[in-house]
Amino acid sequence: MSFFEAINSIFLKMDWLNTLVKNILEFLFNLDVTTRIGGSIQFFFFDTIKIFILLCVLIFGISWIQSYFPPERTTRILQKYKGIKGNIIGALLGTITPFCSCSSIPIFIGFTRAGLPVGITFSFLISSPLVDLASFLILSSFFGVKIALIYVIVGLILAVLGGTLIDKLKMDKYLQDYVVDIKKDANGNIIEPETLTKKERFTYSIDQVKDIIKKVWLYILIGVLIGASIHNYIPQDIINTVVGDKNPFSVIIAALVGIPMYADIFGTIPIAEALFDKGVGIGTVLSFMMAVTALSLPSMVMISKVVKKELLITFIGIVSIGIIIIGYVFNAIDYLIL
Repeated sequence: MSFFEAINSIFLKMDWLNTLVKNILEFLFNLDVTTRIGGSIQFFFFDTIKIFILLCVLIFGISWIQSYFPPERTTRILQKYKGIKGNIIGALLGTITPFCSCSSIPIFIGFTRAGLPVGITFSFLISSPLVDLASFLILSSFFGVKIALIYVIVGLILAVLGGTLIDKLKMDKYLQDYVVDIKKDANGNIIEPETLTKKERFTYSIDQVKDIIKKVWLYILIGVLIGASIHNYIPQDIINTVVGDKNPFSVIIAALVGIPMYADIFGTIPIAEALFDKGVGIGTVLSFMMAVTALSLPSMVMISKVVKKELLITFIGIVSIGIIIIGYVFNAIDYLIL
């Protein structure tokens, strides 16, 4: 085993934790984990504990980095770039922001109000819930680095292209009036907040861990329960019929199922893992995850408060079509890449 494989096994895949959960269930509770119910219980406890461990550590680390990039400072960075370069920077900055689209929208509002091009702000809005370091590491722990890297790359490409299209369509006229949350002085210049001390960054990061865990814990548990059910109770032939490779509409179905759900990427991973283990194509799995994180109904309701229906419909259409195209492309080349 290589050094990287050992690190991945210990810190990301947490094979030791899976063994520990298995041993506890077998020796302390006399539970046979090879049975359907035993396997479901093992899946539930292992995935739940693993996700929460990774989530706490990663949220703290990402929040520490994020403390260096308040909205005012990020706006200053983005104002230096225009065109496709600005869309790329906006998408990349979305990777160090909060973990769901609803928490990214207030920042999106501030960026737009500060005068940033609408395309750049939408590249940020698409990227923010889809892609970040935490999602990459957690995806690596479940699916391996190759699939996690694919997810990050296609997420960034979708964010850049989506923002670019919205910019080319001149959609800025369809923005609503909204509250300003970027601080400016009397001359209209952006006022950056004071630099935080190490103690303040630590406190901020701890508060972010508490706040985000409080918001997502229920969705993670629901996701793990659904994943355990798919993994151990839903027959393989049903999975194949609905979202299997033989169903030409599997990607569309996965995207449509994902949209009504409200969860961040961490709540979708257990479901995606179970589907992947059942042989569902990686493109279909990616489409499901992206639909949940980028197009959930609560997020669309929030966005509708700050953009007019023309821009909202355009945004949903571009992202939906992009997600579906990504799904079919990656299903088609699945065997070549993986």
